[in-house]
Amino acid sequence: MTQTCIIIDDEKTARNIIKTYIADVSFLELKGEFKNAIEALEYLQDYSVDLLFLDIEMPKLSGLNFAKILDSDSQVIFTTAHREFALDGFELNAIDYLLKPFSFDRFLKAVQKTHVKTQITKDDNPIDYMFVKVNKQMLKIDFDVLLYIEGLSNYVKIRTHENSFVVYDKLSALIKKLPANQFIRIHKSYIINVSQIKLYTKEFVEIGGRHIPVSSTYRASLMALLEKH
Repeated sequence: MTQTCIIIDDEKTARNIIKTYIADVSFLELKGEFKNAIEALEYLQDYSVDLLFLDIEMPKLSGLNFAKILDSDSQVIFTTAHREFALDGFELNAIDYLLKPFSFDRFLKAVQKTHVKTQITKDDNPIDYMFVKVNKQMLKIDFDVLLYIEGLSNYVKIRTHENSFVVYDKLSALIKKLPANQFIRIHKSYIINVSQIKLYTKEFVEIGGRHIPVSSTYRASLMALLEKH
C-alpha cells in the first residue's frame, strides 16, 4: 500500500537527505517539499497526504504549532535537531521523533510504523462513500457514481450520474473526504472523479457530457495520476 508524503523543513540540506531516504523506500511517494509550515498549510487545504515529515524549529510557525492546528488525518514524524521537544511531539500523537542527523536505518524504522498503521486502517475500514447535508438531511453519496464537484463560492454543486445537489461546503474541505487515487482537483472550481473521464486533453476533461477546464496549476498532478490508471 503506497503512502503519500510531504517534507516540511526550512533547511534545504535536511530536505534533500529525507528525499534521498524516501526514494529508497518502495511504499513511499513524495508529493512535495516545503520550506515553511505556511506553504504546507496552503497545500493541505487542497490535497491530502498520508504522512508529514515535519521539522520543529521553523520561522513564522513552528512544527509543533503547525501540528496543533492541522485539520488532517495525516500521520506526523517530527524531524529536528533538538531533543528537548520530544515529549511535546509525542503528546501530539506523532508516530515517531527523529533526531538529526538520523541514519537511513532509523528513518526506515519510523516509516515502517506508519506503513503498518495505514495498511490496517485502509484494509479493515474501506470507505467508498461520504455523507453530505442536503435540505437538512444527511445524504449518502457513493464515490463510484460521483462525476465531479463544482465550487460556487461558499457552496458546491455535486454532480452524480442521476442527480445534482447544492451543498453548503467548500472544495478544500470536500477533497479531504475523497480517496486521492480516484479524485483530484483540476481547477480552482472543480474536483473530478478520474474514473469517469471519457476523454481528455491538456486543456479539459470530458465527464458526463461536459467539458471541464484543467488549469495550469493542477495540470501536472492530473497527468501524473492519469498515468497510474
